[in-house]
Amino acid sequence: MTPVRTTLDPAAEERLAGLEEEVRADPGTVARAFARAARVVGRGPGPDGLPVQDVARVRLLVAATRGAGPDGAAAVAAELYRTGDADERRAVLLALEALDVGDRAVPLLLDALRTNDSRLVAAAMGPSAAAHLPADAWRHGVLKCLFTGVPLAVVADLTARRDAELDRMVAAYAAERRAAGRDVPDDALALLATTP
Repeated sequence: MTPVRTTLDPAAEERLAGLEEEVRADPGTVARAFARAARVVGRGPGPDGLPVQDVARVRLLVAATRGAGPDGAAAVAAELYRTGDADERRAVLLALEALDVGDRAVPLLLDALRTNDSRLVAAAMGPSAAAHLPADAWRHGVLKCLFTGVPLAVVADLTARRDAELDRMVAAYAAERRAAGRDVPDDALALLATTP
């Protein structure tokens, strides 16, 4: 779920409104606003369990790209992702669904899934991945969650996209873990328990 419409506490909302006004007036300031967001709006858990800084950055990116069209929004998102730290990259990934950039998001999702940063992997396996990643890349994303300890609960549309090939891959992963004398993650066991 994308935190775009999530409301913060009144003080944080007021500070965020100032930043949103800046980027709406001059979208070219979004990178600076993105970097300042956590200092201006705050850090820590926010509503719906989403970090306050993620909520702020998603809303800033949406504000900056309003009216830019899918190509323009994708270009801004790609640049913020390229130049951002891990927290900023996570926020870009969380914003992809709200930006409605379609399969233009795929390169960012694939890049995040090549990392071993569980925060990026979790953010990458949201609704944009479910809607736009090719089947093989999506399956490898699910396995990456298992490898990095990301709960499969974060994988959007897991039940809908699950197929026999994913079940085979998870079974092979579990067999390799057992053969090496290692525990199989509970999420993998739960998935295998429901294999037809």
